[in-house]
Amino acid sequence: MMKIIQTPDALKAALQNESGTVGFVPTMGALHSGHRTLIERSRRENDVVVVSIFVNPTQFLEGEDLGSYPRRKEADEKICELSKVDYLFYPEAASMYARDEAGITAPDVRGYILEGRSRPGHFDGVLTVVMKLLNIVNPTRAYFGKKDAQQLMLISEMVRSFFMDVEIVAMDTVREDDGLALSSRNVYLSSEERKEALKISFSLKRAGKLIMQNIKASDRIMAEIHAILEPLEVEYVAVVNRRFEPIEHVEIDNTIILVEAVVGKTRLLDNIWI
Repeated sequence: MMKIIQTPDALKAALQNESGTVGFVPTMGALHSGHRTLIERSRRENDVVVVSIFVNPTQFLEGEDLGSYPRRKEADEKICELSKVDYLFYPEAASMYARDEAGITAPDVRGYILEGRSRPGHFDGVLTVVMKLLNIVNPTRAYFGKKDAQQLMLISEMVRSFFMDVEIVAMDTVREDDGLALSSRNVYLSSEERKEALKISFSLKRAGKLIMQNIKASDRIMAEIHAILEPLEVEYVAVVNRRFEPIEHVEIDNTIILVEAVVGKTRLLDNIWI
């Protein structure tokens, strides 16, 4: 039977009584099929499964949607229960943060490009809360989606840099039938905006087709993506390697093509891994 725990100390105490491998899926709630895919894989691969739901205030900038971020407590609990989660961790901010405490800072370059450029300090908050959660749960494996590719890269780098004993498991983006990448923020989209949002996944499909035709110049690919995205407000289109260094030509098995665009008032991310 799933146990709901609200404080770090209580979760640490409960997990001390468990044996075997621990799988961990950190989330901000408003769970969808993408989250379920992460949880279900964690269930298959581990003896104990922990899911956290915490809308982390330190990764939101002033004026962003912290107060309105989707929260569906009862539905989230039901999804976790049906997915056979052992522990659902539901902390309050006061139990996760103290005044004037130490924190983690994102790399000076890769933490401040792409999404980090338009949201300076965002990844400091992401890395700090993930470090806290990993230290609380002490999992064998932690599961993240590839849709937030820059976040995934920075978390993986943090784990390596601090010699943390956890395996980061990256999983493919889950999409709607029409190709739209699943995101908790999709609920913000009106029906007309949702149609416009499909330009993002379509542009990435077009990039994939160009590469299949042996067109690998990054500037050509980015130009085609920009053309498809019009008239959306494009934050960035980028072709990078797995270390998030810009590259002039696509390198098979070492490339990520990323798009961030604003549809209405909603910021949407998507990418393909080549």
